[in-house]
This record gives sequence, structure tokens and C-alpha cells, in this order.
Amino acid sequence: MSSIRDWIEANAPQSLRGTASTPFQGYWGGRSSFPNDDVRLWFERCLAEGRTAPAWPVEYGGAGMSVDEHREWRSELQRLRMPLPLVGIGLTMIGPILLEEGSEEQKAQHLPPIARGDLRWCQGYSEPEAGSDLASLACSAVREGDELVVNGQKIWTSHAEVSDWIFCLVRTDTREKHAGISFLLIDMKTPGITTRTIELISGASPFCEVFFDDVRVPVSNVVGELNQGWAVAKALLRHERGMVGESIAAGGARLEILRRYNLRDDALSRLGTDSEGRLADPLVRDRIVRLEMDQEAMRLTVKRSNDRVKAGARPGPESSILKIVGTELNQARWELAVELAGAEGLGWEGPGYDDVDLGLARQWLRSRGNSIEGGTNEIQRNIVARRVLGLPKS
Repeated sequence: MSSIRDWIEANAPQSLRGTASTPFQGYWGGRSSFPNDDVRLWFERCLAEGRTAPAWPVEYGGAGMSVDEHREWRSELQRLRMPLPLVGIGLTMIGPILLEEGSEEQKAQHLPPIARGDLRWCQGYSEPEAGSDLASLACSAVREGDELVVNGQKIWTSHAEVSDWIFCLVRTDTREKHAGISFLLIDMKTPGITTRTIELISGASPFCEVFFDDVRVPVSNVVGELNQGWAVAKALLRHERGMVGESIAAGGARLEILRRYNLRDDALSRLGTDSEGRLADPLVRDRIVRLEMDQEAMRLTVKRSNDRVKAGARPGPESSILKIVGTELNQARWELAVELAGAEGLGWEGPGYDDVDLGLARQWLRSRGNSIEGGTNEIQRNIVARRVLGLPKS
């Protein structure tokens, strides 16, 4: 048995084994609380060894794992279905970008607190008039000495109301569409920032609007060069799209959940079984098997992509493929889950509907947004067509 497996076997609380259903399940850091004492214990044990950010250099709070060690670490956690000790876009998005593009001062200031779970980050990209055409953003940052004065609005900002810092795209030059954008780190406690939550059709929402009114930010908080943030933004989007596709494909309405909630004894009886105890309807069996095959193909594709990145390559346009396939796979699974549950799967509230049934309807509705958020799947197909397949714009 390897030392990594030995360590996990010795330190992973038994109550958490077999519980992880999505890569976003776990402790988010910052102002969020621990779901229970064992989640806290798991986090603290991993933190002491730098395993909250295992692939990061030791000087920034990581464990300095090699590519092979990090692959084994993730594989062992997946084998046990253990939640990650710490989750969030600090680890998966802004952290990797600071490692690639940040100054030494920015790395020293921000990476260790991310690894310790001290701070929670959110992303300020989309605006009311700049969604898929992100380069049309208007949120401005005007330089005054050693400060930038930020005015404008961001929208669809996940968890902004509980975040400590935000990384933003701001317009610092109005003469150029792409060349006038800067990538800026902003402390959410800075005077002039207001957040407002957005309610979704599912009845819950992680999304917020963020308003900036004469918010003063040090110029030293710009990542990369002033007016050259578009290249940084594109690199981060590749991390985001790969992360979105991977996380959705690995979680959501997994087939284990379909079996547990929708193919339980009463559901099997309602749907009908054959003499061998299988679902009698071959079309339903076919759909389940196809989803399982697609899930496995997605898992292997994600693994190849991760292996390439861990070997030193930066995420490329192929991350758009992960986003397209991952989101559409998730939507297909929730669609099947609701269909198998029958009328109970449409329950919203009131007597006769348990938490599982409530979750099915709400999660099905939530999944409809998967192909919009993080860059619409139509935009992702354009990226694949032009940058992967080499097709002309026309």
C-alpha cells in the first residue's frame, strides 16, 4: 500500500467515507461553517500536512505533491468517495491563475490564506450587458495615483454575499475593446461595495448582483499588466470550464443516486420488473446504461485532461468540450431521474413529498442553467469549432 493510501486510511474519518456525491461537497472556508465535527477534523488533519492544496508549492501552503502523487491522492479520495478537505474557486480558479500569472507579492499575500481556508473568493465577470460577449464589459476602473477607482455592476456572481475577496474584469481603457481590460483583485470589505441576491426558479440561489460605487483599490492588485487582463481572463476561463465540466459530470444526479432514490423497491414495483428482477422496460434499461457509458467516457476524458495539465501544460480550448459534455450529461441524468420518479418527482412542497422528491424537482430546474453559466454551450461550440477543429468563423 502506498504512503498516500496509508495516510488517508489512517486519517479519513469513517463517517465521511462513501458520502461525497459532488466535488463541491465539503468545507468552503471563509465565513462558512463546518457541516459537522468530522468535516472539521478531516480539514484540520489535511491542513497540517498541506493537503488542502496538495499540488501547490509548500511555501504557499500546499504539500508540493508531484503529478503522480496528486493523481494518486485524488484517485484514493474518489475510491473512498471522501469529500475534499476544502473546496471553492480559490483553489480551482484564482489560485492556479496566481501561480501562473501573479506577482511574488500577490502569491505570498493570497495563496496561503486560500490553502488555510481563511478566505472565500467569488468571480466578477458577467455584467447585465456583457454575458457571452464578455469583452463588452463596462465596469470601469479609473486610475488616480496608486489607486484604481471602480464603478459599475457585476451579475450572476456566485456566493458574493459570503465571500471575502472578488477577482474582477474591469475596463481601464475605453479605446480598445480587448486591450482595455484589466484583471483586478478586490477586498469585499472595501467601502462602496454592495451585494444583492438573485432568486432562481428553483427557490434557492447562489447568485448575486455586485455594485461598485467609487471603490478604491490599489493598483498593485492588478494581476499581470494594466490593460492586459484579457489574456489572464481567458486562461482563468479555461480553468473554470474544465472545472465546471468535471464537477458536474462527477456529481449531480449520479447513477448511484438514481438507483438509491428512483429505483428503490417501491419504484421498481411501479415501473415493473421481469423474472430476473430487472426493470422490465428495455428502453429504460437502455437509457440507464447509455448514461453510465457516457459517465465513464467523461471520466476518462477528464483524467486525460487533468494528466496533461499536471504534466505542466495549461488548460486549452479542449476545456470547452468538458463544459459542453459535462453540463448536457447532467441535464440528461436529472431528466431521467424525474421521469423515473413519476408524479412524485414533480413535487415541490406540501404533505406527501419528502426531501428526495423536493430535491428532484428543484435540481431538475437548476440543471437547466448548467448550459448557460460559465459561458453558454453555444459559445463553447464556437470555440471548439474554431480553436480545436480549425473551422472558419463563417
